Amino acid sequence: MARTNIDLDETLMRRVQKLTQLRSKRQVVNTALELLVRSESRKGILRYYGAGIWGRRLEGIAEKPRLILVDTWF
Repeated sequence: MARTNIDLDETLMRRVQKLTQLRSKRQVVNTALELLVRSESRKGILRYYGAGIWGRRLEGIAEKPRLILVDTWF
């Protein structure tokens, strides 16, 4: 892991720590970086939507039935 000095918005940092219960600034920054990578990766996948790269392999695959819970307590 590399060490880096960065200037952070302290008000924003306190808000994030309060919302997420993350204790250290390092945890906040690492979590934010992971979320950014996931978000950007999803955008890359969405570019292929409708492009036909999946071929016919997914055709005919039925969606799994969903379990519906019914409350029968009277």
